[in-house]
Amino acid sequence: MDTGMTEQEILEEAKRRVKKKREFLGHLGSYVAINAVLIVIWALSGQGYKWFLWPLGIWGVFVVWNFLDVYVFRTTFQSEKSAIQKEIDRIKRGG
Repeated sequence: MDTGMTEQEILEEAKRRVKKKREFLGHLGSYVAINAVLIVIWALSGQGYKWFLWPLGIWGVFVVWNFLDVYVFRTTFQSEKSAIQKEIDRIKRGG
């Protein structure tokens, strides 16, 4: 399968993807650790109103969004490059 990318472009794309995956795993790790602490604080403080659900849910939406960005809706370097080229062509045509 020919991607039309040079070896350097493939290397840059691979580096970008690895960086995004590493950042996602850090985000997920922070989410789990901090929300676990919040649940422990809630449990030790009398287990009244489940206030920890607010940060857990809101932050969870961002974790899911981040997951989708990294693993589902992957924008490649090539697609970004072609989108930029289309805009350049549009500008040159006066549009």
